[in-house]
Amino acid sequence: MDIAAFWQFDFLRRALEAGLLIGIAAPLLGIFLVVRRYSLLSDALSHVSFLGVALALILKIPIFFGVLFLSVSAALGMERLRSSGKILGESVVALFLSGSLALAVVLLSSLRGLNVNIMNYLFGSLSTVTDFDLLMLFVIVALVLTFIILRYHQLFLAALDEDLARVSGVRVLALNAAFASLAAGVVAASLQIVGALLIGALMVIPVLAALELRKGFFVTLVIAEVVSLCSVVIGLLLSYQFNLASGGAIVLVTMGFYLLSFFGQRVFFRN
Repeated sequence: MDIAAFWQFDFLRRALEAGLLIGIAAPLLGIFLVVRRYSLLSDALSHVSFLGVALALILKIPIFFGVLFLSVSAALGMERLRSSGKILGESVVALFLSGSLALAVVLLSSLRGLNVNIMNYLFGSLSTVTDFDLLMLFVIVALVLTFIILRYHQLFLAALDEDLARVSGVRVLALNAAFASLAAGVVAASLQIVGALLIGALMVIPVLAALELRKGFFVTLVIAEVVSLCSVVIGLLLSYQFNLASGGAIVLVTMGFYLLSFFGQRVFFRN
């Protein structure tokens, strides 16, 4: 099977377009999370998004809006607690990650006659991406790109040292809140194609693979983007060809790139 098949069926075309948009946005946010040693934020948000699915089903509201509202609220809450210094950042993430997943499981287990395949939201599905999902994803990715371009140097400085950023005049609290909200938006919009439990991996693993090559910050970001986009395309092809969960296939490909980078660096550049 070649990539041309994705233009023969509408659902495959939508899946590919959505995957490419996610592939662009995820490393843009992920590199700043990794540099700040805050990469578990993406995992916490992905678990919160699963709780958003459960609440949306109970309240009978559109799943996207339920997930988006809860994810952004949780992101702002985590950032508020982290910046207050009263709870360590890792502890804040653990609270939201564990608590939201536990509550989601309890709520979903209480539902009767559920006519939604929860596995699609956990691990992604090629066939569930709609034109509306694609539109919302496009809007969110456009916001992410605009934010990164306009605030790149401020984000870079805050990622290296928040105190130095404050002294330099950066409004760190507002910057972090906006960044966390956009990360939550990407998680919410990625739910259909990658799945709630795997979107965090797409934000982080391509960045880790790029970091193994030990280049400068911008070059690392470019390499992470290439790894992410290639992983999405190959993962979607494998998903369609072998009837696999799209999110799982994509993340396994990113893991393959990471292992290739990890061992390649040590074998070919050990001196």
